[in-house]
Amino acid sequence: MKQSLLITAALASLVLMGCKDETISGYADRKAVWKLLEIDRKPFDADATISFPDQGQIVGQAPCNRYSSEQKAPYPWFEIGPIAATRMACDALDKESRYFTALTQMRQIEAQGDMLIMSNEAGRQMVFLAQR
Repeated sequence: MKQSLLITAALASLVLMGCKDETISGYADRKAVWKLLEIDRKPFDADATISFPDQGQIVGQAPCNRYSSEQKAPYPWFEIGPIAATRMACDALDKESRYFTALTQMRQIEAQGDMLIMSNEAGRQMVFLAQR
């Protein structure tokens, strides 16, 4: 009886270890809303945010629309799935397009305190600041 309980406990701990969130939401503050400051070292002059509330989940506000997606790559890698967004029109749709294009091109992500930096092998970069 004791041996079967030990085996069950060992198996349960192995399962739990296998469930660790290896996406960015396991390393960044899940409660933070990250506000975009710049794309490619130039200030972004519209409002855009991103959050990682649950394992692999991405949600945010682009300059015009709310959006969501999935993050499947393990940290520090970043790969966003297809973006689902509302379809509201506004004067900043060109900035929203720039934001989504840059976001889909990012391949690495790093969270350091209140800063979140995304980048890719071509030298592109997005910098976000946590808003709490």
